[in-house]
Amino acid sequence: MTSGVFTPDRLGFILARQPHPRMRDYQCMQRHLLFATQLYALPILRPLADAIRAAGHEVAWFVAAPLAARLRPDERRLEHADEVRAFAPLAVFSASNSVPHFFPGVKVQVFHGFNADKRPPRRGHFRIRNQFDLYCTQGPATTIPFRELANKYRHFAVVETGWPKLDPLFGADDGSAAALRPAQERPVVMYAATFTEHLTSARTLYAEIARQIASGERYWLLTLHPKIDPELIARYKALAGPNARYLEADMLVPMLRAAEVLVSDTSSVVSEFAVQCKPVITLRNRAPKPHMLDITSPAQLEGALRSAFAPSPGLLALLRSHADDVHPFRDGRSGERVLAAAGAFARGELGAIERKPINLWRKLRTRLRYLRWTDPVTPDR
Repeated sequence: MTSGVFTPDRLGFILARQPHPRMRDYQCMQRHLLFATQLYALPILRPLADAIRAAGHEVAWFVAAPLAARLRPDERRLEHADEVRAFAPLAVFSASNSVPHFFPGVKVQVFHGFNADKRPPRRGHFRIRNQFDLYCTQGPATTIPFRELANKYRHFAVVETGWPKLDPLFGADDGSAAALRPAQERPVVMYAATFTEHLTSARTLYAEIARQIASGERYWLLTLHPKIDPELIARYKALAGPNARYLEADMLVPMLRAAEVLVSDTSSVVSEFAVQCKPVITLRNRAPKPHMLDITSPAQLEGALRSAFAPSPGLLALLRSHADDVHPFRDGRSGERVLAAAGAFARGELGAIERKPINLWRKLRTRLRYLRWTDPVTPDR
């Protein structure tokens, strides 16, 4: 298997080279499908959609019914499997843990977050579900384990591309981040929590965050994972006012840019924020890293905030090292690299892969569910 030698340098060569004239015609006819099950998938896949359109290709979406209203007027939605077959995508890009096996095209895993070490590797981020042809990894922290798994299973390829969701993070500010900052010059804190019940800080930190917001010393940007208890989400939304604002998951990137410090737990948003080399405070992180300011009780939050807003040179060095490991790309072109990797796979440039294991029961359930997607979304499995 040759996926292990498909380096970012080689991918850059594919991006830069002029294709054969016949290949230009082939590329002009490319169509690609974006597959989303949850709201957080939209900011992950939209930069990829931009890269697809910029390359002169067609793009369409297959999303759950609750997400349909979130699509923009220029975002085409396919509702039925027959429409997908007629669209005939070259690749299907998924920000979920699953993808309909019977859709045409290369099945590409784009990931819905960084590895937050919520579960053991065999059950968590590095679980192989035998559904994807290509994994587009975010940086060495994910590339190395997935290449080891590719050499073991031999039925998928791996290319380190960076994560499309972060393309806007490193591009020019479109004004959305500036619009989230308060009119008064105050420190800006972002709060985000994971939905995993035994790991989330949402209940434990609520009273302290409410106290912090009431004091008005800092301005807070709040968001919770859409799978969290709706009653708890309502309590955090009620904190919005002159000292805080609550935003949905599709506004995560502007929040990351606008805030100076993050407060979280064992959420993958910790790495998303830290790749900017900004300090992160975590409450009882399952696997705390040196670059985190990990606390064990709400009473320690105020002291941690003061340390985070005046970071030491040592902490900043640790943040830079972490960023290089999880996402070394700073050019805002990860969407282009993902698109190029899918094309390279389709052309056979990543080498041959073996057939995936047959799981008839999973395939039957998938086919019944995604023939027409109008039912409420269930959690990724």
